[in-house]
Amino acid sequence: MATTHSTHRQVNKPSAAKWWREVGWRHIVGVVMIVFCIVPLLYVVSTALQPNATLTGSNKLFSTVSFTNFVALNDTLFWRWAINSLVVSSVTAIGTVLMAAAAAYAFSRFRFTGRRATLTFLLLVQMFPQMLAFVAIFLLLLGLQEVFPVLGLDSLLGLIFVYLGGALGANTFLMYGFFNTIPKSLDEAAKLDGCTHAQIYWRIIVRLVTPVLAVVGLLSFVATFGDFVLANVVLQSNENYTLAVGLYQWASDERTAPWGLFAAASVLAAVPVILLFQFLQKYIVTGLTSGGVKG
Repeated sequence: MATTHSTHRQVNKPSAAKWWREVGWRHIVGVVMIVFCIVPLLYVVSTALQPNATLTGSNKLFSTVSFTNFVALNDTLFWRWAINSLVVSSVTAIGTVLMAAAAAYAFSRFRFTGRRATLTFLLLVQMFPQMLAFVAIFLLLLGLQEVFPVLGLDSLLGLIFVYLGGALGANTFLMYGFFNTIPKSLDEAAKLDGCTHAQIYWRIIVRLVTPVLAVVGLLSFVATFGDFVLANVVLQSNENYTLAVGLYQWASDERTAPWGLFAAASVLAAVPVILLFQFLQKYIVTGLTSGGVKG
């Protein structure tokens, strides 16, 4: 009996060649990708911890460890830029979630004339990045500046409105698929209990679609926080720069760029995104996959 069990285990045990062909090569690819992603991060952190760092002088990782560059950021506009970025990204993320959720709820629950045509239009619009219209956006804000200076060029509020102008599209489609997974019987039961559409939306639907709201908010925050093209077109004064535009000004001339300050600022700029990602991590998989279950 013991011999039979031993023979059975030997038969089921895959050979080394088959294991490498089916599973082993994936481990190699995974290790290579991890190294490919981590080495640049280590280089940036090492440069941030090296006083008077240069591009060529930072090749020896962690040869010097000092927080001089981080302290020196207090004498720059870094924190002003960070606050501007956080304000713009947070307001844009909240506005994007509210607008896209309302649009997705309307498309999912109501049947009205032009519904399918509007969905098709949003599908076509999302194929073209918003930055392609930066010339038109510049001219539009230039004209608005004469009537509403708060919405014109060099205005954080104007930049927020520009971002919100492209909030629909992909976000609406992502939420639309998720809203369709919620049974309409819940809406009908709530109507029988006397709930209005607003009460159904805020008290029932919104709570059930929390994962996709978190995903859309995260994607909007990250995209806005790291945007450079539109922010560089709209913002014109140093005090109103976001982090992406401000750090670009530091690194625009590679011969005189303060690479130590630039690296330290880059490390600190990544902290809000990492914290937000970790906080919303439990919603990401559910929010991205559930929307494709039922269209």
